Amino acid sequence: MYANTPMNHRMSTLPQPVLEKDITPRGDDYTVVRRVIEKISLDYREQPSLEDLAEAVGETPTGLQKLFTRWAGLSPKAFLQAVTLDHARRLLDSGMPLLETAFELGMSGPGRLHDLFVTHEAMSPGDYKNRGAGLTIRYGYHISPFGIALVMVTDRGLAGLAFADPGGEAAALADMRSRWRNASYVEDMAATAPYAERIFNPGKWRADQPLRVVMIGSDFQLRVWEALLRIPMGQACTYSDIARRIGQPSASRAVGAAVGANPLSFVVPCHRALGKTGALTGYHWGLTRKRAILGWEAGQLTRG
Repeated sequence: MYANTPMNHRMSTLPQPVLEKDITPRGDDYTVVRRVIEKISLDYREQPSLEDLAEAVGETPTGLQKLFTRWAGLSPKAFLQAVTLDHARRLLDSGMPLLETAFELGMSGPGRLHDLFVTHEAMSPGDYKNRGAGLTIRYGYHISPFGIALVMVTDRGLAGLAFADPGGEAAALADMRSRWRNASYVEDMAATAPYAERIFNPGKWRADQPLRVVMIGSDFQLRVWEALLRIPMGQACTYSDIARRIGQPSASRAVGAAVGANPLSFVVPCHRALGKTGALTGYHWGLTRKRAILGWEAGQLTRG
């Protein structure tokens, strides 16, 4: 498959998905975690201690350890080891997947591999060309491990997933609406809540009950997004790798653009796509959020 700033009145009334108790985040968790990740990203060469991190975010070391471990499934120290830029570069340079690197860093091995099972279909080229004309998209805002999640569905399945920080909900919706300008939009939390619960609750990731997804994009974009779906959790891929996989080895730049245009963040795992050098390159919903998602996934793998 979530802030210390107070939410506005609109967000304070939003229902939260019912998740398993041990992975359910408080509404302010992501803001604290985001600040910790930002400090780790800036100061990772200094290997900041738990005490340093706690002081930076105004938490006690014990409180931060519990909060972060509840959120990610691993400690701040393990997260620091797992998802710094240097780690990402070493991953690609050595050809080693994140999971094997986790073993080297001393993390416990996974009892089973979690991944979000998805079945997908593409809208017709005409639907894409007409920018959603005649299509009704229902949307709702939900608390997630990575901030506020904007979930968008059609009668055929999940069509969009975006992220926002408090106060950025309208901008996220406008960004998504610009992709399908001619569609009709209806706010409908009742329709989107079941999807939010499925997406962010690994306990509901089941091969026999796949999440139904509808992809709306160009033929090239669809091929790139389908390639992203084949990247397992705990592994990463460069744009050039993806270009080779779809049979267009010289199209790395176009692949990067298609990855950036992915409307199904997290579900179609564009966060597992890295730059040529292994760097955690730009992410449409923020590079810090990309690091957070990779760390959260590492935590799911070590839960067992």
